[in-house]
Amino acid sequence: MVQRTSNAEVMSMDLSPKMPAKAYGGEGGSYFDWSPADLPMLGAASIGAAKLHLAAGGLSLPSYSDSAKVAYVLQGAGACGLVLPEAAKEKVIPVKAGDALALPFGAVTWWFNAQDSSTELVVLFLGDTSKGHTPGKFTNFQLTGATGIFTGFSTEFVARAWDLDQDSAAKIVSTQPGSGIVKVAAGHKMPVPRAEDREGMVLNCFEAPLDVDIPGGGRVVVLNTANLPLVKEVGLGADLVRIDGHSMCSPGFSCDSAYQVTYIVRGSGRVQVVGIDGTRVLETRAEGGCLFIVPRFFVVSKIADDTGMEWFSIITTPNPIFSHLAGKTSVWKAISPAVLESAFNTTPEMEKLFRSKRLDSEIFFAPS
Repeated sequence: MVQRTSNAEVMSMDLSPKMPAKAYGGEGGSYFDWSPADLPMLGAASIGAAKLHLAAGGLSLPSYSDSAKVAYVLQGAGACGLVLPEAAKEKVIPVKAGDALALPFGAVTWWFNAQDSSTELVVLFLGDTSKGHTPGKFTNFQLTGATGIFTGFSTEFVARAWDLDQDSAAKIVSTQPGSGIVKVAAGHKMPVPRAEDREGMVLNCFEAPLDVDIPGGGRVVVLNTANLPLVKEVGLGADLVRIDGHSMCSPGFSCDSAYQVTYIVRGSGRVQVVGIDGTRVLETRAEGGCLFIVPRFFVVSKIADDTGMEWFSIITTPNPIFSHLAGKTSVWKAISPAVLESAFNTTPEMEKLFRSKRLDSEIFFAPS
């Protein structure tokens, strides 16, 4: 039984954006994650968050996770090996910056950055840990490596399971490389990524049609079951939002009981979140590399600094619905004038002034 966090507990939590901590790594790269101890909303929302950094020649060893995830390529290019549950063949997917992949339960993946790459391959993982071992944290199970399943079984079991003699079984158990990430030896040929393996598996957020495009304001690409079918299996929606310098994202909330988990890709800006009883629960400046979570039904708004701001978010439902409180789609525009006059305790003239603004603006407001 999942224990729900009370309103009082959520209101008292530290919602400020946090940077990740290094979990492990070496010459081939590093794995970073966010801890519920540092960002309590991860545990409350049962959300996991991590980042993989691979140097040239770096290989993230084959593994599976206790959580369904969305992977987003923040930087670089490389390959993702993917074996879906009960699949007979591995997909070797070429990946590049802007790519989003939905990874359902049971998917086995490996990630590789080419030997001649001049740029790190950096991948963000956000996902649902409600069925995982630790709420708010991914648990990854390595198939190989110093912490892989081979090292846990006895030589007898390895020999019997894979039909090996005892000496071969002992050798394969004892020669497993480092934990999680290794550097591939120079000259070792890795599988060649296949462009056809991208079909139905990847959506590039830089190349996809824009769901919102406001000149001078901002742009949005939404990942949902229509453009990335595996999103349905993962149970998470996502979006990439880019707003221009000094632009504002309209105050809004998720109206289907979803959490918003936001990673700032680049740029910076101010963030305000308003919760129960009109209490402002967060007022801060967020910058590239940090992560924060907006509780269910809380209202959030952002204003970019002069460099603009870009963020990637997951929403804990595959087809999220949002309600905005400003702009032409604002709920205020739909409420009867007489009700607003009484609700705001104001004059008809002031109500008309309030309603007359933002008639053409959508969810982003360019600086005036």
